[in-house]
Amino acid sequence: MSLDERAGGLLTIDLGAIAANYQFLARTAATGCAAVVKADAYGLGMDRVAPALAAAGCRAFFVALADEGIALRRLLPDADIYILNGPPIGAEGDLVAQNLTPVLNDLDQVGRWAAAAAGRDAPLAAILHVDTGMSRLGLDGQETKRLAAEPDRLAGIDIAYLMSHLACAEEPDHPKNAEQLAAFRAARQTLGALPGGASFANSSGIFLGPDYRFDLVRPGAALYGVNPTPDKPNPMAQAVHLQGRILQLRDVDRPMTVGYGATHSVARKGKIITVSVGYADGYLRSLSNRGSARIGAVPLPVLGRVSMDLITLDASDAPDDAVRPGALVDLIGPGHDVDALAAEAGTTGYEILTSLGPRYARRYTDGNG
Repeated sequence: MSLDERAGGLLTIDLGAIAANYQFLARTAATGCAAVVKADAYGLGMDRVAPALAAAGCRAFFVALADEGIALRRLLPDADIYILNGPPIGAEGDLVAQNLTPVLNDLDQVGRWAAAAAGRDAPLAAILHVDTGMSRLGLDGQETKRLAAEPDRLAGIDIAYLMSHLACAEEPDHPKNAEQLAAFRAARQTLGALPGGASFANSSGIFLGPDYRFDLVRPGAALYGVNPTPDKPNPMAQAVHLQGRILQLRDVDRPMTVGYGATHSVARKGKIITVSVGYADGYLRSLSNRGSARIGAVPLPVLGRVSMDLITLDASDAPDDAVRPGALVDLIGPGHDVDALAAEAGTTGYEILTSLGPRYARRYTDGNG
């Protein structure tokens, strides 16, 4: 018996869809286009996703952590790889040895990277990050002014891009977008003639228009099928199909209850199926009594609490021959994509994807089965 047949769930990842999404975003941006593959390519497997993106034409990749960059360098010897969290203290030499480019998020990181560059025959590349409203990473206004007044701090550093990050790009009418754009332009003016380009737009930022795109866009979740324009139909191809395996079918009727805490009371005669997926697999506990699955076009509401290894679904309206033990139900799939499941869970598609656990059998396709 194969792993696909033994596992409690099957996660199918369409590399062809991810590649097509990258090419669509690159065409839409009409400028340089990177790919964000942090958190194991948003839970989908950087070792498979990154080479597929490279084959689709991507040359620049962003990760969060130095170790992610080191792992990616083994996969893509010639790519431009950027470390969003910057150089870990004491690990500057590791980044240099692996030809990894840090994002410099404060003056301390600037100073440590300049020290690593001192005495070298060639400057070390970096991205300089200015905070324009996230109050997270990036030089704040005072640090930006200080750096502008003391440009020698950048001695030995080749600034590839000045970047910032949008807080509300998913809401195109949010005033924060225009505020951040103005702040980013002001920071560029304050810092003067830096040698590199500018990078501002994330996935949703690409769809805010040309003013936000500058020289390099940095899509992440949209590559993997999450809708970058939540107020409009999703322009991205779906890259994930998640299925759970039926363990048991049983008849129920009132006054029976379902699951831990007896949080669901059976209201009518019907049937429920128990599926071998739970919160240990990233099927979030917040989906208790509110999530749903599908068999074909038939919705299967979650009844009761999601437990560690199991969920129970109302299969009263499903065809009898489709709810046999061993059959699969769609947890993410046609008619119920990652954003739909996220809405039921009260979260985002980002969390759904990055929560997908290791117990699923994983199958990669190129879009042709």
